Amino acid sequence: MQLSPFMQSLGLQYPLFQGGMAWVADGKLAAAVSNAGGLGIIGGGNAPGSAVATEIQTAISLTERPFGVNVMLLSPHVDEVVAEILKQKDNIAVVTTGAGNPARYLEQFRAANIKVIPVVGSVALARMMARSGVDAVIAEGMESGGHIGKLTTMALVPQVVDAIDLPVIAAGGIGDGRGMAAAFMLGAQGVQMGTRFLVATESKVHPTYKKAVLKAKDIDTMVTGDYAGHPSRVIKNPMAKKYVQIEKAEAAKTHPDFESLDELGNGSLRRAVQTGDPQTGAYMAGEIAGMVQEEQSAQTIVQTVCQQADRLLNRKSEE
Repeated sequence: MQLSPFMQSLGLQYPLFQGGMAWVADGKLAAAVSNAGGLGIIGGGNAPGSAVATEIQTAISLTERPFGVNVMLLSPHVDEVVAEILKQKDNIAVVTTGAGNPARYLEQFRAANIKVIPVVGSVALARMMARSGVDAVIAEGMESGGHIGKLTTMALVPQVVDAIDLPVIAAGGIGDGRGMAAAFMLGAQGVQMGTRFLVATESKVHPTYKKAVLKAKDIDTMVTGDYAGHPSRVIKNPMAKKYVQIEKAEAAKTHPDFESLDELGNGSLRRAVQTGDPQTGAYMAGEIAGMVQEEQSAQTIVQTVCQQADRLLNRKSEE
């Protein structure tokens, strides 16, 4: 598969990023994806710097290929996470960011020769990030699992590509080579996938969570938090339905109290990942969950997706 100069600069074999999913994307999964030729990414989430440092060391012990770390900029531990990343600057190729503007860390990352690639959900945000001096952006549509924006990937990606003079990685609703090929036709230079890697053999996700993804049909995800202003896509289960029921009731009030949802939501993703709790766990997954049919190794996932995309793109070029 032909890589753009930017993807070549990252040292990748395939232009495929694994999403930095909080509580899911640990050093083992990131290393497996990187060993397969993609870019594995450790999910920092709300974890303290010491926990992220442990996962970085795990990845270093399992791969000699480039990998990245996702930094959640609203985390109370963000400064210590950044400090741990900088300590390992010779081993970390990329930092992806979410929930904020990475501008105040750009100079440090640039000095460490670490590429910074924020996730964006709108053209306005992409332009703001481009002005701040980032290296590329991940344009993520609302089809993705976890926290989402308002635009679909099909609508978002080409508009971001047209708006900024930076490499664009497409994310959201991409689960196989057809989605990857489509992303390239929209102008993206690579793709990021999360849901497909939830069920990788190297993923630490609890078997009950994995089973929920494997059993999911096309309409089995829903969005929670829309009324409260922080929408998130999850697989339908008792916790998700109860959350939406409560937030709808609060939204109907003159003075809604969405803080009452905190107790229900706090720790729900962690419970889902670690214990598989089907009652109070948040099974975050994208709309492509219905396409995920079997548990496979990260190597099989990366190679299958990229080879299918390559065949489709080569066929198109020959027409």
